[in-house]
Amino acid sequence: MPEVTDVVIHHNPDCGTSRNVLAIIEAAGYRPTVIEYLTTGWTKPQLLGLFATAGLTPRAALRTTKSPAQELGLLDPAISDEALLDAMVAHPILVNRPIVCSAKGVQLCRPSELVLDLLDRLPPGPLAKEDGQLIIDAAGNRVG
Repeated sequence: MPEVTDVVIHHNPDCGTSRNVLAIIEAAGYRPTVIEYLTTGWTKPQLLGLFATAGLTPRAALRTTKSPAQELGLLDPAISDEALLDAMVAHPILVNRPIVCSAKGVQLCRPSELVLDLLDRLPPGPLAKEDGQLIIDAAGNRVG
């Protein structure tokens, strides 16, 4: 079976959910383009495009835990989308992850099994997340 490379993951290797999503994509036989956004950063047009396609607002994509969101005053609901986008460009960690793009769409994959909706084929089972939670059974069916 040829490798399929038409999947892009905006990835943080220090994040368990992001690692799980990457593992699921690879187990399904894809060789994704991996963008380590903490290194490459974001541009405002890039974020606007990803969020629009995924049906997300900047507020919905804001990482509120394990990020400087609170210290930067970004949890206040009065903060504008424009201000959130500017902060996300300045501090890439503020964008929740992982964001995955495929021919089927763009999605913030939290929980990690949401990535299955973006793949044309499921990985063979059984397949579990890092915490041991089964997401594909031995017969190759989605669990849950």
